[in-house]
Amino acid sequence: SFVVLCSIMSLRAARLLSRQTTGFSRTKKSILQPPQQQLLKPFSSAAVETTKGTTRMNLFTAINEGMRTAMQTDPTAITFGEDVAFGGVFRCSVGLREEFGADRVFNTPLCEQGIAGFGIGYAAMGGTAIAEIQFADYIFPAFDQLVNEAAKFRYRSGNQWNCGGLTVRTPCGAVGHGGHYHSQSPEAYFTHTPGLKVVMPRGPVDAKGLLLASIRSPDPVIFMEPKVLYRAAVEDVPDEDYEIELGKGEIMRQGTDVTVVGWGGQLRVLEKACDLAEQNGISCELIDLKTLAPWDVEIVTESVMKTGKLVVSHEAPLTGGFAAEISSTIQEECFLSLEAPVQRVCGADTPFPLVFEKYYVPDDLKNLEAIKKVMNY
Repeated sequence: SFVVLCSIMSLRAARLLSRQTTGFSRTKKSILQPPQQQLLKPFSSAAVETTKGTTRMNLFTAINEGMRTAMQTDPTAITFGEDVAFGGVFRCSVGLREEFGADRVFNTPLCEQGIAGFGIGYAAMGGTAIAEIQFADYIFPAFDQLVNEAAKFRYRSGNQWNCGGLTVRTPCGAVGHGGHYHSQSPEAYFTHTPGLKVVMPRGPVDAKGLLLASIRSPDPVIFMEPKVLYRAAVEDVPDEDYEIELGKGEIMRQGTDVTVVGWGGQLRVLEKACDLAEQNGISCELIDLKTLAPWDVEIVTESVMKTGKLVVSHEAPLTGGFAAEISSTIQEECFLSLEAPVQRVCGADTPFPLVFEKYYVPDDLKNLEAIKKVMNY
């Protein structure tokens, strides 16, 4: 049962924490905010200063390296979840058990509620918990633990205690053959919850830096990883320990005619749409939010004040998607600067279809049509 599972895992946590060096404090490295730059090629890399060189790696390897760095610098850091001990279904934790031992890298039963509950308890005891939910589609059994416990832990105690050491990693998004139980993007459910941070990287450089910032954040974080990019996105990742500031977006591409906003794997699609728009004489300013809660309102409003037009795109369904929050905020903040209605290019309001995935996802051509629509309004 859930109670028995949490009792067993809590005893394990208490035993582990008692072994750790006392007096250890979590020290943050300097936060590196990538400067704005123009990058036109697909999978534009985040710009991070480095002093120790780089290693070329894909996204899942960067996630692995981020967890390794966190566990090397924090003796209380543990990672756990379904099949995590042997490397995970996407190989994100491969080699960690051999390096850090079975007490710090271990499998859990198939119980998402228990995984989240154990992580909250371990973090509340002062440890750093890196939990994995094997697919974002299966995070819903843990929903109560995350939104009613993790998110409210600090607030309900008047800041006397917290579970800020909790980070929940989970693969999300379409992958071409996942169907309705392995393709969802549930980020909007969690952005509606005060007390949680929600992060989604677009590539390996971001993945390592944002993951380390999430693990060291004073608040619990839902870290969503676009699984279609695990092997498709390859970049030169700094070898050093670095963080990318949460809550800050990045202008990937400077433009003057239309502001285009996205996050995660959708940036790959939006870069193609912006290239197509450029062939039609339209200059797009492309923004990666990186963090959805809290999201960088300032970077988007400043861009829209300049361009007068906005297109927002994500894979999740249209109704209640996070694009609606962005659209509403920009309407309030930039009303007198808008030259056309804000366009949302999103997934359909249906369960994610297997056979009809190519019709469901908001591809580059659908986004190009939205860009043309605001230009011709």
